Amino acid sequence: MNPVAVHRVSFQYVSRLSLIHREPVEGFSGRRVVNSRGRKWPTRRLHAVTASLITSADSFEVGRLIGSYGFMNVTSYSGLQSGADFEYTSDDIGRLKAQDIGEGGVKIRLYEGRISQGPFRGVPIIFKVYPGKRAGGIEADMMAANELNAHSFLQSQKNLPANLLMLVGGFETQFGEQWLAFRDGGKDSAADYARTASEKTSRARSQGAWNPYEKEQMMKRRRNFVIKILQGTMKGLAFMHDNDRLHQSLGPSSIVLNTPAEREAIYLIPRLRDLAFSVDIRPSCLEEGATSGALSEQLWRRATASGAFTVFEKRAFGIADDIYEAGLLFAYLAFVPFCEAGVMDSLSLQRLLENTFRLDIEAVREYCLADERLEEAVKFLDLGDRAGWELLQAMLNADHRKRPVAEAVLSHRFLNGVVN
Repeated sequence: MNPVAVHRVSFQYVSRLSLIHREPVEGFSGRRVVNSRGRKWPTRRLHAVTASLITSADSFEVGRLIGSYGFMNVTSYSGLQSGADFEYTSDDIGRLKAQDIGEGGVKIRLYEGRISQGPFRGVPIIFKVYPGKRAGGIEADMMAANELNAHSFLQSQKNLPANLLMLVGGFETQFGEQWLAFRDGGKDSAADYARTASEKTSRARSQGAWNPYEKEQMMKRRRNFVIKILQGTMKGLAFMHDNDRLHQSLGPSSIVLNTPAEREAIYLIPRLRDLAFSVDIRPSCLEEGATSGALSEQLWRRATASGAFTVFEKRAFGIADDIYEAGLLFAYLAFVPFCEAGVMDSLSLQRLLENTFRLDIEAVREYCLADERLEEAVKFLDLGDRAGWELLQAMLNADHRKRPVAEAVLSHRFLNGVVN
């Protein structure tokens, strides 16, 4: 089965998210993907494209296939209310377990490539290929157009941070496939890093006695690396929110790293990618009747169910929803890299947080203290007088109105100085 990137799931199924790497093909093939009869992108896909984007297929060379993935269509956590005035049935508590989880029909391929003409000739890129309507249906076209427009809009804004993957262009083939070209920001995702770190921990412990000094030095580097991933992620998300864009597909697989090496943390630049489900939350787009786009339908349905009706309330709900996803990413990175392989995965962590303890993070800590396999994760979140648990509780607050904005997360003490 191809790995899947999760659209609107309460916790990404990151155990399946890493790219399937193929056997390498030496060098570039030199082949170019040419538009049929000089076809150009439809006007609806060009309205937000800046003049700097490269839209000629002849300007690119395609290299080897490096992976493929799809998307799961899952409804996210709906937010159980807490307090003495609320009572829950077994159906409420089991709501997440009963969700319909199905792999979507859109399968995306990734290729290496490079720019072959113009002033940026030779610059390495990654192609993200959406299937044509025949293979992926209308949804594939909508996702490609939405990702193109989201990147084009964000890249036209001032003070663009380094924490967004850069779109350099794209084209459509004679088969209707949409090829989006991005600067090569790295081939490892945060999910790949976490899995590798977990495997390293397993190998170190399997070799018998682990030198305490070596263990502490490795964990120190790991804590620093994870913090830098979180900082870069939140910087990118803060920029998006400041410019009225939601991510809506945030998770370990949607963060690309320019280096997975913990010793190279000083050079690490995490970048957000996968903006196919990004949502425009400018006031004009949130007025009545303007929020019915197919890709954001679930978001606004949940917003209405949570009591968000006005433009301001819908905008606040959307931002809080992104923060919740970022909180789940935080939880994943706080546990998986610090445990042996197989001890904690995305599914078990999701159930622990949302089902077993209903987002009571203090109760989660008490549970983890009793399991020595989670010792390093607890130590990490305990830094700064339990600052990590405090931030996690804020980001995963069951009441969306009480979650911090991205800038507040960035300024939290856990991301500013407690790790050294």
